[in-house]
Amino acid sequence: MLAFCGMAAHAGMATLVLSDGSAPYHEAADAIEAALGPQHTVTRMLADKMSASASALSRANLLVAIGVKAADLVAGQGGSTPVLAVLVTEDWYRSQGKAKLSAGGRSVGVVVLEQPFSRQMDLVRKAFPQLSRIGVVLGRKNAGMLEPLQAAASKEGMTLVGAVSESESTLVATLEQVLREADLLLAVPDAEVLNRSTVQSVLMTTYRYRDPMVGYSKALSRAGALVSLYSTPVQIGRQAGEVAARVMSGARLPELQWPQYFSVSVNRHVARSLGSDVPSESALLAGLGGQ
Repeated sequence: MLAFCGMAAHAGMATLVLSDGSAPYHEAADAIEAALGPQHTVTRMLADKMSASASALSRANLLVAIGVKAADLVAGQGGSTPVLAVLVTEDWYRSQGKAKLSAGGRSVGVVVLEQPFSRQMDLVRKAFPQLSRIGVVLGRKNAGMLEPLQAAASKEGMTLVGAVSESESTLVATLEQVLREADLLLAVPDAEVLNRSTVQSVLMTTYRYRDPMVGYSKALSRAGALVSLYSTPVQIGRQAGEVAARVMSGARLPELQWPQYFSVSVNRHVARSLGSDVPSESALLAGLGGQ
């Protein structure tokens, strides 16, 4: 089979551009290299060192930008080499990343960090089969999420109790308004609602109302979310490597992919405190899908 750009599959070259040298980016890069296997040449560089690695960029059949900073800097370099962006958010990609990366007509693909709403609602149904009113609080920037979230909840026979917080100063009041009607709080990646300065007050408010939080990261589970659904950098990297290998063999870049590999974390201390009999992590993962 001929590889991308007409080269034999074993001669393909992927250049990985990391936003910085922190562990999550290297973990994703390691998984990408493992998925590509020894038949492909893989080079790795930090985003702020790209100017010193022009030859690796120009010879690559595929650029993999790991993180938003890397994707932004790769976009600024221009060129026609296809780009796969990973460890980025759907909002960034749709609002600015796609336009930046595809300038000049080159092919662009992305594996986003977020879980699809359908998978999140599937998890809620499995974890809390007796609950039916799903609370969500969004910032103004993400108010448009309410409609697709409602649609995903309805498909599982549940009702969305949603509200938009106008500012950080009104966040707790808006959250309390939602929790008075909702059975639980579904957290979504929204920096206007959950950030370093608000996460503890949000968690304490849900706990005061005796409503569990369903989170989107391992860190949120450790902080006090009862259940969290997320993909690790290794899982995203594995998927990105599989996409890259197909591209090296002549396939087209998929425009947007949701995570195919994901994990569930349960905070048993919070479960005991709330008197919630949540299934095991393995039981929640079993059959969990949704795209």
